Amino acid sequence: MPPTLLAIDTATDLCSVALALGDRVLERSETVGQRHSERILPMVQALLHEEGLHLADCDAVAFGAGPGAFTGLRIACGVAQGLAFGIGRPVVAIGNLAALALVAGSAAPGVRTVLAAIDARMQEIYWATYSIDGVAVAERSAPALAAVAQFPEICRRQKPALVAGNALRAFPSLMADVGTAAAPDACAGAGAIATLAVRKFIEGGATAAALAAPIYVRDRVALTIDERRAGRTAARH
Repeated sequence: MPPTLLAIDTATDLCSVALALGDRVLERSETVGQRHSERILPMVQALLHEEGLHLADCDAVAFGAGPGAFTGLRIACGVAQGLAFGIGRPVVAIGNLAALALVAGSAAPGVRTVLAAIDARMQEIYWATYSIDGVAVAERSAPALAAVAQFPEICRRQKPALVAGNALRAFPSLMADVGTAAAPDACAGAGAIATLAVRKFIEGGATAAALAAPIYVRDRVALTIDERRAGRTAARH
């Protein structure tokens, strides 16, 4: 029997939950800004209640592991760990770029390679390339961080059939440089994460809740107090 999976995603300003039930995936999403920690558990409870389920009915808890907003990734990972630990179930970590590639590829029949790209702020882009075959997504190039100016060359080198994600919306000048079809409005939430998590769970890719971790990609997500003080001192001189 296919597993019953709960999935959550808080990597962007969208707060999203989903249930994979047999051949169905049910998703609920809200644009919440910075209120993920307030909304995620009530959304989980509401979705389970709609289906007449309890959390313990789930075989695993999946989450969007990133890359994405640092705080959002910590929330998703921490909530997934807490829920899974409470019912003695494992966790399935799914990359947000892989989920984006699945959504974009599914909407473009015949496309077999997708370069997923999202705005990383600070004039940078999170990107990765995937092969698509139905609901199977295989990583061709691991998630990485690049400056906006480097992105056209990355596209030329990767040669994807489709470039998808909000990086193209955040940096419109790139649209003319990707050299292939583009899907700037493509986005993915917990539904795509649930779809990928089912396959990963069946293939033995779940992990103990305590071992789950986000995919940050950016090594430095914050400056220490001393580094910020040094930066202000240098600016004054």
